[in-house]
Amino acid sequence: MNALDELKQHLKPGQVYRRSDLLQWSNAVDRHLKLLVKDGTLYKVSQGVYACPKKTSFGKAAPEDYKLVEAFLKTDDFLLFSSNTYNALGVGTTQLYNEQLVYNRKRHGKFKLGNRTFNFQMKPYFPKELSKEFLLVDLVNNVKKLAEEQDAVLERVSQVAANMDSSSLKNDAQLYGGVRAKKLFASIDNKTVIHAA
Repeated sequence: MNALDELKQHLKPGQVYRRSDLLQWSNAVDRHLKLLVKDGTLYKVSQGVYACPKKTSFGKAAPEDYKLVEAFLKTDDFLLFSSNTYNALGVGTTQLYNEQLVYNRKRHGKFKLGNRTFNFQMKPYFPKELSKEFLLVDLVNNVKKLAEEQDAVLERVSQVAANMDSSSLKNDAQLYGGVRAKKLFASIDNKTVIHAA
């Protein structure tokens, strides 16, 4: 078995690899990478990051977004979601967005990984997993970037918040909220409706 075939045995469909990951199995990693990309075993996702596609009845399937981001950042310390998730909160947002948000502590900016665009935003604090309370706080943080009319959305936020776990909501507002979110969620107990500034 030649060195290239030996390297191929270590590659798993659906996984994403950094160039440095392959050094343990290859003594000519750059030459091998060129050959693996040429024969379709791997494809380049971004500088130094390669994916091994899964074969399906519809052709080759890209790896999960989470794996792409994890390899790109070299860490699992990030929160990945889409602004489309706001639409499930029932606050009147319906716009569809064609990129994934990545809250993280290392990179900032829009990056194309494979054929997907990811919007990396550096944040000092974010939860490990999404919750409705966090999403509501995050929506208020980003309300100016949304396509919908701010006053109407914020009014609905107050109504939706009244039916959520108030201690989780206040906690998330304190941890992750900007000035407007902190004010809005502190006022909800007083049944005050906050309008856009």
